[in-house]
Amino acid sequence: MMNYSDTHTHLDFDNFDQDRPKVITRAKEAGLVFVINIGIDLQTSQRSIELTREFPGFIYAAVGVHPNYSSDFDLETLKRVETLASQPGAVAIGEIGLDYYRDYATPAQQKVALLAQLELAQRLQLPIVIHERASAHELAPILSQWQAELPLESAIKHRPGVMHAYGGGLEYVPMLLEAGFNFGIGGPVTYKNAEEKRELVRMLPMERMLLETDCPFMPPQAQRGKRNEPGFIPMIAAKIADLRGVTAEEVGEQLTGNAKRLFNIAN
Repeated sequence: MMNYSDTHTHLDFDNFDQDRPKVITRAKEAGLVFVINIGIDLQTSQRSIELTREFPGFIYAAVGVHPNYSSDFDLETLKRVETLASQPGAVAIGEIGLDYYRDYATPAQQKVALLAQLELAQRLQLPIVIHERASAHELAPILSQWQAELPLESAIKHRPGVMHAYGGGLEYVPMLLEAGFNFGIGGPVTYKNAEEKRELVRMLPMERMLLETDCPFMPPQAQRGKRNEPGFIPMIAAKIADLRGVTAEEVGEQLTGNAKRLFNIAN
């Protein structure tokens, strides 16, 4: 029996409204033992928590405000994120970070939201799920300093979080590894023009990688043009296995174990 996980899903999106239970069934049939559904704003964070109740022991939640939705982030928003993060089934703060590719929120607005949620993660002892786009030059040092300043006794000192769909350039990877971060590997590693994604997989320690789909976005090459879903994780694992000279089963076992440790998941 395969042992896979998907550490970054958006199963609350309306793309899945017509067949969500079937998608979950297909994921389980593909060997997945759990998925983590990721909030991008208050509404999707709330929905992620609801999904943990609808599919207990299989869906877990990350709650937070994505940089693209941070223009109106304020103290009331932070309080609501904290309330959601305190619910059973919440295992991380995210998806948070900086996105300088889109201009939905100014860099200053994004940093206000990021720093507030980093402080919240430290207070609640929850790891973070990081979105980075065209911002690694500023984001990597912020994250490195944040982790360095975590107290030695902090539960997340040595498991601070994951760089989701990282595309910030390989030169920042050593700094992020030194700070204890994991890296989510998804469908783009299978794309014909994604040699840097494959180079990242070759250079990362196996104990620092996680499997993710970012569904409904970025399906593997064989499913391009279709809605992505957790059941496609074996295709991603197979590509990682090919790049590392191991079996897909070994990839699933190792990377799911990594995810359990990072997010403190027992099943």
